[in-house]
Amino acid sequence: MLRSNGLAKPNANRKMRVATGARPGPALPLGEGPGPVLGAALGPALGLVLGLGAAAAVSAAPVDGKGARKLLFKPEGAEVVVVDLPFLSENDRKTLAVVGAQQPYYGAIAVAPTEGLRSKATLAAANYHDVDAARVAALRGCDAARQPRGEPCVIAAEIRPKGWEPRGLQLSADATEGLGREYGRRGGPRAMAISPSTGRWAVSKGQGAASDALSACAEQSGATDCRIAVEDR
Repeated sequence: MLRSNGLAKPNANRKMRVATGARPGPALPLGEGPGPVLGAALGPALGLVLGLGAAAAVSAAPVDGKGARKLLFKPEGAEVVVVDLPFLSENDRKTLAVVGAQQPYYGAIAVAPTEGLRSKATLAAANYHDVDAARVAALRGCDAARQPRGEPCVIAAEIRPKGWEPRGLQLSADATEGLGREYGRRGGPRAMAISPSTGRWAVSKGQGAASDALSACAEQSGATDCRIAVEDR
């Protein structure tokens, strides 16, 4: 199993590819597969959450730092929604719940139905700003790694913050932490830019903060969808 975006404890028996929407900075390629790939653990099964979460109605308009802190969840801790797929065993479902809970939100785990959970194609995309973007990344990576004649990959689990509910702003676990650590509560003009498709983000302070944050986000992500999510003028 593989994962993208975030670190997990090693396991001698099985591994999962993880593709993550990481914070600005170089990726750490520690495995095989498309994009930045990190080793992930498939630890002992501890629990299971069933169902499929609804998407949040997120506003594209930026909010100030105080408003953002009220809307966001704690950066640590995730809950997992395991999809009821007929080819997953009870042990598979428990494994997904445990592995997913170790990943930074928002995320998704994709599996090739004809190959099963233990296939090298299985991929977890984590640390994105919303589940939809994580789904796209997980499916893309899984489909690129599966057997060509097999069935297309499907989403087997979603990863979101503990106590998730629809709110007007969503940031990855890493960006949420960065809001407190790097954006701060005072210090004059400042802005945080995010790339929804890649999970990347950037913070800038001082005059022209919004423009600088957008430029840094675009440079780090290579994407064209960077936008200002949080801004104080």
